[in-house]
Amino acid sequence: MSTIEQEDRVFINSDLLQRMLPEYQISLKRVEQIYRAAGEDDKRIIAGMVSDCKYVIDWLSNGRRPGNKRGIERRAGYEREILLEPFRMQNFTCDFNAIPSQGLTEDEQHQLDYILGLLSRRERECYMLANGEGFSHVAIAGMLMISAGSVSEYIQRAQKKISSVMEEYRSLI
Repeated sequence: MSTIEQEDRVFINSDLLQRMLPEYQISLKRVEQIYRAAGEDDKRIIAGMVSDCKYVIDWLSNGRRPGNKRGIERRAGYEREILLEPFRMQNFTCDFNAIPSQGLTEDEQHQLDYILGLLSRRERECYMLANGEGFSHVAIAGMLMISAGSVSEYIQRAQKKISSVMEEYRSLI
């Protein structure tokens, strides 16, 4: 997604949020009026509604979650960065063929490219990070911002595809 699209999305969302703020303020006034006229049993439930309205109004007014004193945007650079070895960074910045495989013939390299080309982008990422780089499923999940269960599922799918292609290849030989 380009930077312009991200800025448009933020603008649209902030415009929507600014339109919601007066509606929540009106709702808060109505709920407070109902709270004053309510009986003891109903006051507990209505107090929760008042609290929720105040929370949303505070969030919409400040642009961040109420109660957080220091958001991620105010953290120091070293607190936001994820350190990674330069050798592994090359795998993320370039195509998967950025580091030539040592010891493979040209034919084997073509076979490897063909097999990896059969995988979806996510399956290839998870499979190569797990089997090629040796990352754990939890670490991969953190890098790709998906659940560890999804990582396991992608790796299993990739292994099934690779093994079926290898079975076909062995039957031809």
